[in-house]
Amino acid sequence: MSVELRIHAFFPLLAGVCLVLSANDGILRGLGLFLVVVLAVLVREVVRLLTAAFLGLRLRAVLVLPIGGLFAYANPESQEGSNQGAAQFALAFAGPLANAATGVALAVLLLGAGGGGIRLFDPPWITSAYLLRSMVWMQLSLAVLHLLPAYPLDAGRLLRGSFARKHGLAPVGRAAAGVGQVLALTIMIAGMLLQSPWLIIAGFFIMIGAQIEDQGVFFQSVVDTVHMREVMLTDFATLSPSDTLTDALVRCVHSLQEDFPVVRGPHLVGIVSRQRIVDALRNDGNGYIQSVMSRAFQVAGPEDTLGTTIRRLSAGHGLSLIPVTESGRVIGIVSVQNLMSSMTLLAEQRRIEREEAGD
Repeated sequence: MSVELRIHAFFPLLAGVCLVLSANDGILRGLGLFLVVVLAVLVREVVRLLTAAFLGLRLRAVLVLPIGGLFAYANPESQEGSNQGAAQFALAFAGPLANAATGVALAVLLLGAGGGGIRLFDPPWITSAYLLRSMVWMQLSLAVLHLLPAYPLDAGRLLRGSFARKHGLAPVGRAAAGVGQVLALTIMIAGMLLQSPWLIIAGFFIMIGAQIEDQGVFFQSVVDTVHMREVMLTDFATLSPSDTLTDALVRCVHSLQEDFPVVRGPHLVGIVSRQRIVDALRNDGNGYIQSVMSRAFQVAGPEDTLGTTIRRLSAGHGLSLIPVTESGRVIGIVSVQNLMSSMTLLAEQRRIEREEAGD
């Protein structure tokens, strides 16, 4: 299974900061300093990805920040598994151990090869003037940074997972994000007092990661309280496997749906998209729906949560629709096309109900 790699937009900003910090040493050394940071992040994330694969956790995407990556899991089982027992500790310590081991190995190599010419312990430890020394200390600094107990740092992930099992993910996630933001602000202030640009940079990106987590927890708390019965479309069109493609195209003209459930009697037997019908007519001429419909599809129950259904949509087979079934009969559909509109109207409905209950 492929994993989508997303590079955060602040990486170019970090490159610019490295160039500014290296103004006296030249552009090439500034870019070298940026690559030193990228190498440290790359080491930890490669090891974390290998650890996740070894543990059998399925990832959908990785958002890479200048302090490390945030994992998005492909299914609820992997999400829950990442917060359980040995897997939780393995993921929490894989990154810091990888950076620490790499830093120590580089230090031994440089001291052995350069003898007294490599002043490894002379400040400043991370600077464009001494890139080899910076490679060692950037690896070690990233390892130490992730031992601080605040999300999205690795030790913060470990604490969040431990408390979440007792108190629930949403409240603990919000608390962890808040602690992360406080810690980030503290590190930035310390950086200003100590005139350390790297502490300021670290604090800034910890704050960005904590805000991303806060938004994610809020979204998760919303989608896990909304059920399919509340947002599904109950006025929808269906097709029969014995319908011709030309007849189905006529139905498409008079419908706003992009995808259609295909039913034989009361039973769902497939799903077909408007575009699939058009493409089949153009390429092969008229035929029957059963020859072009997809028989691999997901279904949801009326009491399934929106979060569960969104994960099914993202893991689907190129379709943007999930039929909602009850006792084998299609009673509604949920699609990406209508989901945002339905959520907006549901939020307004709930607001009105709260106001009426308060009167």
